Parts: sequence; structure tokens; C-alpha cells
Amino acid sequence: MPYLTSTGTARRTSGADRLGFGVPGYAHPLLAPAEWAELSRPGTPLHWAVLNIDNGPGSRPDPHCLEAAGRLRNARARALREGDPLDAVRAYGGRLLGQLDLAHGTRPFGELLADARSYLDWYRVDGFYLDRCPAGRAELPAVRRLTGTLRAFLGKDDGHLVLGHDTHPYPGYAETGDQLVTFRGAWSDYRWSQVAEWTAAYPPGRFAHFVHGVPRTHLEEAMRIARWQGAGTIFFTDRGGRSGPGNGRNGQGQSDPFAALPRYWDEIVSRIGPGISE
Repeated sequence: MPYLTSTGTARRTSGADRLGFGVPGYAHPLLAPAEWAELSRPGTPLHWAVLNIDNGPGSRPDPHCLEAAGRLRNARARALREGDPLDAVRAYGGRLLGQLDLAHGTRPFGELLADARSYLDWYRVDGFYLDRCPAGRAELPAVRRLTGTLRAFLGKDDGHLVLGHDTHPYPGYAETGDQLVTFRGAWSDYRWSQVAEWTAAYPPGRFAHFVHGVPRTHLEEAMRIARWQGAGTIFFTDRGGRSGPGNGRNGQGQSDPFAALPRYWDEIVSRIGPGISE
């Protein structure tokens, strides 16, 4: 299949087989209570989940989102207190990331920093998801400036920054974020997708793939593609629809295929298992 490349394929078969979930943004906890509850269930191989109230943190703290964020934070803290190894901590509760919409580089720097401060003050997030992140070489300095400031805001070594390019960006971005989303789209495109050869120089934990419309019968194939392409973080769903502005990605609309659990959630959780590593 075209998802194989001539460079780095041997590396991808070893070490990229331990997958975990990245949740690009469930609907509001009032609309998706089961989804948010699943994130803190023991044994869920969760790397991180994105909190998006109203295309950002909203104008004031939302009590329902505060409760959901607290449950996820407590699950992680509980595992740490009990002395579990780091892999188990990730399996019992991943990081909570605040969504910052870069609008392909058109959002003012000050607005993004204001949103980041609100996420930290209200929801005590562990990092940020830079949605609609630019992917070109010319925009790299501006994104590097933003990520440097966000790391200063986080003020901790384990703060996590995910760059939501949704495609393979200019290679320099790999040194700017902790993870890059290099695919977001439909299964019909994913199964024939190709990986950029420069990604072979990085470990699988640096990349994330979000794929909708994946049939249950093709789950194994989808996970095999992720492993070959070096993705360590995934979210696969059988739900269809479009993911983009005005379709739930930057709001709470229900046409976003990633806003709800896939119908085979329990099956994919059991296939990945709790023994994951970023």
C-alpha cells in the first residue's frame, strides 16, 4: 500500500507498536457525559485530551468543564500518589490540553496568550493543542515564538504542546512542538496516504493521526498504517462527517466525527491495552 516508504520502514516496525489515544476534542460535557467519563476510567490508554469550550476557553469558567477537568486531573494524580510507573499513570489519566485556534496564522499573538492564561487560571491545563497550526516554512518563526511563550507560561518540564497541522509540515516544526498531528481526515484518504520521509528520524511518539469513517472490520489495518507511518498517538472512529470550522471542530456542533465515542470504543481500547508509552 502507498503508506509505506523506502526510508525508515525498519525503524517503524519496532517501537511504534504501542499506541495510545489523543482526543482532539469531545463535545461539551453536558452533551457528551459518557465520553468525558471514559477518559478517567482506569485502564484507558490516554495520552491527552483537548478541552474546547467555545473555540477556546470561553468568557468565564464553565462549571461542567471544571468538573470534567478535575476528574481527569485527579485520575492522573491518584496514579502518581500510588507510585505507579509512568506508563500506568498515562493509562489511568492523560494530560488535559487547552485548545488554541491559530486560524492558520491569522490570530493575533495577544489573543492567543490571553486564551492560554484563561485555560491555565481556570482549568489548570497541562499544555495546549494548537489547532489549525500553520505548516509552511515562512510561518515557523511566529509559531516558535508562540510555543516558547507558552512553555514559559506552563513553567514545568512536563507541559505538553501539540501542533495541529493535520498534514506533514515543514520539518522544522518537529523541533517546536512535543507532537505534530500529521493526518486528520477520512479513512478513504488515510488508507492510501503517504508519510513524509523526514519523519523517520523521529520516534513514533512525536506524531498523531486522527481518522474518521474507519469501519470496524478495518481497525487492524488502520492501526498497522499508524505504526508504519510512525504515529504513536491516534484517534480512530467509525463516525462520519466533516471536521473543520463550522462543523464542530471549533465549537460544539455534533457533525464533528470526533465529538463522540466511536461505536467500537471498548474494542479498540482492548486492542491497544493499558501498557502504553508515549
